[in-house]
Amino acid sequence: MRLLLWRGGLRRRARPGTLRTAGSADLAHLAEFAQSRPGVEAYLEPRTTVTDATVVLVAPTGEWTRRRIGGEQQAASFAKKHAIPLYDAVKVGYPARMREWSARHKD
Repeated sequence: MRLLLWRGGLRRRARPGTLRTAGSADLAHLAEFAQSRPGVEAYLEPRTTVTDATVVLVAPTGEWTRRRIGGEQQAASFAKKHAIPLYDAVKVGYPARMREWSARHKD
């Protein structure tokens, strides 16, 4: 396993092909986003070969964020705790306002 230098320390780099799972920083970011923007909706994305399941939070303005989450049960628990609706992104797709927001904020 290779080590990477970063500000003041060493960090282990995950081996290629290692599944990236959700961490406390991911959940904290999602919680902050949900609490600071009323009317947020959650869209669950399935696990891939390299990344655990992810959740996309979309505000009424179309602003959005994506972070890893530990699967459907953790996503459901998060949505219930923050009183936000949870949708399956594969089944329902994403709201148009998300794409519109992204187009307006493109580099």
